[in-house]
Amino acid sequence: MSKLQEELEMLSKPGDTLLEVIEYLKMSQVELAKRMGKTPAKVNDLISAKKPITYDTALRLEKVLGTDSEFWLNREMLYRKKLLAIHQQLKLERFIEWLKLQPLKELKNLGYLKTTRIGSEMVEECFKFYGVANNKQWKMLYANQYRSTNFRKSEAYDVSVGSIAAFLRIGEIEMRKMNLQSFDRKKFKEVLKEAQKLVKTHPEDFPKTLKKLCFDAGVALVYTPKFPKAPISGVARWLGGSPLIQLTDRYKSNDQFWFTFFHEAGHILLHGRKNVFIEKFDKKNVDSKKEMQANNFAKKWLLPRDIKKERIGKITADEICRVAQKHDTHPAIVLGRLQHDGIVPYSYGNHLRVKVDLDEYITRY
Repeated sequence: MSKLQEELEMLSKPGDTLLEVIEYLKMSQVELAKRMGKTPAKVNDLISAKKPITYDTALRLEKVLGTDSEFWLNREMLYRKKLLAIHQQLKLERFIEWLKLQPLKELKNLGYLKTTRIGSEMVEECFKFYGVANNKQWKMLYANQYRSTNFRKSEAYDVSVGSIAAFLRIGEIEMRKMNLQSFDRKKFKEVLKEAQKLVKTHPEDFPKTLKKLCFDAGVALVYTPKFPKAPISGVARWLGGSPLIQLTDRYKSNDQFWFTFFHEAGHILLHGRKNVFIEKFDKKNVDSKKEMQANNFAKKWLLPRDIKKERIGKITADEICRVAQKHDTHPAIVLGRLQHDGIVPYSYGNHLRVKVDLDEYITRY
């Protein structure tokens, strides 16, 4: 028998107190029933807690036993409250296995979970984090949301349902802290032009500046930490009529960061508010056409010309910098395109990249 089961067995009913009172008064249950105007069966239901002590019953007990009605009502309320709490905890214990799906360590480090011990209390705290009553709603809102959310992710990693669900939830929580204005499509396009300047100059506080620019256009930009087995670099979706872009610094390089941002911006501007999906997560739901559109959108904003057709001399760091200057962008963007197109190996020229670390821009709960 579990501790909670023992607690349930030991829980004192209002009927226990009622029995003590009538025994003290040397009154039988049959006599009590007659004096209260109830049947012996109904009095027995009160004693066994099959039926609650109502206001009417409490008034009758006050007249018959001389005990204040408020005493009986409080006794009943406290008993039912404790009984409900125990049953709730017993229900929560059934979901302890579900905790194995959750990135508990990371959620604790970020402050979303306070409980340290695996158990019903942690299950309850996780449900509160997700804003759901139980894991049925969690599955419906988060586990199945892969079909309605478009991710940029790597296939080189295992995928954890819980980690991706936690990622999505943090985006919702952070977005709700913002007092967003209505989405302004024209203004967001202007944001992308300003972002191009940030790409080139790469100021130290570019994440803060970019977030503010997006906010002014009615777009929530959230920097989210990486989670184990959640190979995500970016997500784009609509919540409550407003667009949300979530970015991580998974690849730690400026070319990857900016491509992901413009890719997600492409989904916001090119595609519907509902018809989005997870990239290559479920082959039945892949929309390669829209992924290609988002990729091409990012390429045009970052480096519109086809490098393969560009007249480039011997590929050196200086030549890459020259091409970058010509196209008013950062050398890492040119390098990334050359690597992606197979013109240079991925091991070449990585010193031209700038490291991206979003840690200081990630909100702790």
